[in-house]
Amino acid sequence: MSSSVQFPIKPFRFGVQAHGAPDAATWVALAKRAEANGFDVLTMPDHFTDQLAPVPALMSAADATTKLRIGALVWDNDYKHPVVLAKEVATMDVLSGGRVELGMGAGWMVSDYEQAGMPYDSPGVRIDRMIEGIDVMRQCFADGKANFSGKHYHVTNYDGLPKPVQKPGPPLLIGGGGKRVLTYAARHADIIGINATLTAGAVGPEAISTMTAEAVDAKVDIVRGAVGSRLAHVEMNIRAFMVNVTDDAEGAISRLAKGIGVEPKMIAETPFALMGPPAKLVEDLLARRERWGFSYVIVGGEDVDSFAPVVAALAGK
Repeated sequence: MSSSVQFPIKPFRFGVQAHGAPDAATWVALAKRAEANGFDVLTMPDHFTDQLAPVPALMSAADATTKLRIGALVWDNDYKHPVVLAKEVATMDVLSGGRVELGMGAGWMVSDYEQAGMPYDSPGVRIDRMIEGIDVMRQCFADGKANFSGKHYHVTNYDGLPKPVQKPGPPLLIGGGGKRVLTYAARHADIIGINATLTAGAVGPEAISTMTAEAVDAKVDIVRGAVGSRLAHVEMNIRAFMVNVTDDAEGAISRLAKGIGVEPKMIAETPFALMGPPAKLVEDLLARRERWGFSYVIVGGEDVDSFAPVVAALAGK
């Protein structure tokens, strides 16, 4: 950690990220279990792979619960015009009683673009579009008509109805792993998601090399250097992709490290992994909140029951 700027200690929140289920009953049961187990948020990815479509699936989850918040982690800005996405998100916020979180990303999975026949532009162009798209959506959420003229989007006298319940709009989460996105997130987002660097367009050795504890230090330092007076406002988020609640932490770490071709030390130290018994995971999360500010932690849908003791120990603390 090279920066002296420290994030204020915020209470823990926990989320589950799920791709879907084979039928409605299974999906609704998952949402209900997440809420019953103390999770705060149910999120979904936004890809063209084997998953349910986020908008109807998340609304189904909201309808089946009373407090569980919902959102995509994250919506790919390129897949929908921001006026369309703003209307959908605002409608979800109205129908859920103000329980939506707006996760936005510039898009990275090259297979999505290839399968859909969409141009996979350079990262700079995709980020430009995302920034304009967020500006359009914020205008749609605000009172009055939206008018925007940019390089990628033009909106004229759009009423932006319905308006979201949450003002000035659902909390904005921006996830990223590179300097430009993290700098923008530090200056504009409510929630900052630290991710691997995904310039290769797929998860592979290059992305994994940017998930070390030292790489996360560098990413968080970008946020610290850009956040300025917003320091107390932002919430730091991490999606733990490698979770195994087990009494055999050493064995689990060793097996995973061998499977993906890294040293066990990397798995033991990265905040993208949570491996061990609940008591160890509680200690790990407290240490990571102190080091990196991570208070909003998301695990996979398959972890909704096994991770529940950790949620019970830390949620809201």
